[in-house]
Amino acid sequence: MGELNMQEMPLPALFEQAKKIHDLSLESSVDQGIVKKGCEILRVCEEMIGKLGLFSLNETKDDISTANLKYILVPYYLAELTEKNAEDDRIEVLKVSQAKLKEFISFCETMELVPEDEIETSTQGGSSSSVDRRAKKIARFKRQRAAESKLLELKERRERRGRSTKAAALSSPVETGEDDMFDDDGEEEREAWLTTISLALCKAFDLLEMLKREEEILSAVREKQLQDGEKEFSQLILDERTQKAESWHRDAATRARYTKPAAPITCATFAQDVIEGRAKVSQAHDHKHQPLLFGPASLVGMNPTTERQRIAAQVFQPHYRLPTMSIEEAGLTEMNMMNEWQERNVKLMEEATSSWYNDGPKTRPNEDDEEDDNDDAAQEKARAWDDWKDDNPRGAGNKKLTPCG
Repeated sequence: MGELNMQEMPLPALFEQAKKIHDLSLESSVDQGIVKKGCEILRVCEEMIGKLGLFSLNETKDDISTANLKYILVPYYLAELTEKNAEDDRIEVLKVSQAKLKEFISFCETMELVPEDEIETSTQGGSSSSVDRRAKKIARFKRQRAAESKLLELKERRERRGRSTKAAALSSPVETGEDDMFDDDGEEEREAWLTTISLALCKAFDLLEMLKREEEILSAVREKQLQDGEKEFSQLILDERTQKAESWHRDAATRARYTKPAAPITCATFAQDVIEGRAKVSQAHDHKHQPLLFGPASLVGMNPTTERQRIAAQVFQPHYRLPTMSIEEAGLTEMNMMNEWQERNVKLMEEATSSWYNDGPKTRPNEDDEEDDNDDAAQEKARAWDDWKDDNPRGAGNKKLTPCG
């Protein structure tokens, strides 16, 4: 199966194939080629889940549909298969597997699937005593045994119902309780997947602790080897730091796939078609709304030219206005309007907060000459006024009005 075939396969088929490889790896030793193939399939599943936007951080386990519950296990399956990879750099494999386990546990905690005592243990870190750790391991082991027993009971119940259904189908073709049987199947399927996730959480906590201890041991051995060979010490330290930086960026890119999907599918109908296998993710889809048309079939799609044709085309029209766009198109239009409004506000804020007060007053090209002319005219007027006051002292024109004039 090539890369092109993986991209064309629907998500349920990819998940079932990856689950078979995972179950096979637990039962016996599997060839490394099959393990790498399973890891590749699970990465494609992760990419499709991110594009389809099946999960949201605002949801809980009750908001997720039964058909999508199983896809929560994708990071856990990928962590277990990654841990089984036989590569030269074992520490790097352990780090990648631990990152996937932490991602799985963190998402389950967001979905309210992690027990309270496990959350308390993770918040306390390594400050708990050996007695508390032993008690938590015992409680975890009990939850694991209870989950395994419940899965076995659900499997036996489903097998018994299948045998009884076959027997009833042979005796009578129609049964009165067929609808109740389908409802029970849906409830049992949801209960089975929730129990499987609970069992995977118990195993994930144990596997995470084991991988941490193995990484500490291998790191101590590497440090000892580095101390013995001082000549290669600096180069190995540089290589290790480079690998740490690369792994950090890779993990950040993996986390960003869940928080901010790249190029999401905005059409709900097309997303449902992709999930059910009727369409492919790589297909280009433009969700255009096709308004409903009523009236005689001969006039649908025509441009009426006469009054008679126009009236005939309006026969059996609804009493309300038909929509001109789909909900997705209306949402995209409002989003574009909001983006334009935000960009306009940003420009206004930049103009308002600019250093306009530092800039000098804007002057026109001939404004300096006009100011010089005005200053000269004012000086001449002031000198003329001074000369007139010298020639006409105060009270000189009122001599006839004075008694002695």
